Amino acid sequence: MEGRASVIDGDTVEIAGQRIRFNGIDAPESRQYCDDAKGFEYPCGRRAAEALDTFLAASRPLHCTFVDRDRYGRLVGDCERADGRGVQQWLVEQGLALDWPKYSSGIYASQQAAAKAAMRGIWAGSFQEPWDWRAERHDQGLSTGKPLGLVSPSALVQSWTCQPRRTCSQISSCDEARWYLGNCSWGGKLDRDKDGIACETLC
Repeated sequence: MEGRASVIDGDTVEIAGQRIRFNGIDAPESRQYCDDAKGFEYPCGRRAAEALDTFLAASRPLHCTFVDRDRYGRLVGDCERADGRGVQQWLVEQGLALDWPKYSSGIYASQQAAAKAAMRGIWAGSFQEPWDWRAERHDQGLSTGKPLGLVSPSALVQSWTCQPRRTCSQISSCDEARWYLGNCSWGGKLDRDKDGIACETLC
């Protein structure tokens, strides 16, 4: 499959309406936060998606080779830019995603070791592996946002969508504000001082 890719999150894109999950790697989730070198929390999932978007824009179109389908029905593929640069390899090299041995057989282990040694990306501070982050929220009864963006605070399952646009005064919780920040094109407007925290009166 080849075409102009829209970034969904740090390890998922969409081409012509078809979602494609990058094979063999795992990036922080859209709502996931990590700690930087100074111990300050930042939206590492959103940062990974933004960096991926910039990387892909430098050499279009994106070409992906089908490998499998995941449990959400998304294509799983190996992808490269028009100039031949491998997307998964680049993400791991930059410390924006992790080699996922469960599916990669450790193919990106050397790139990950180099990123860790150089303290690039998430390796500059501390983080929870994305697969553990998802599992923890699943055990707590919270959705991870893959793929429908549903969350269940307490016992109530609530659906959040990007339309219509909302202001902080229309948002009821910090989790909701973070979801809009990480998933909606207008979410950045909720973070006026650009410190990675949406609606600070709530968070």
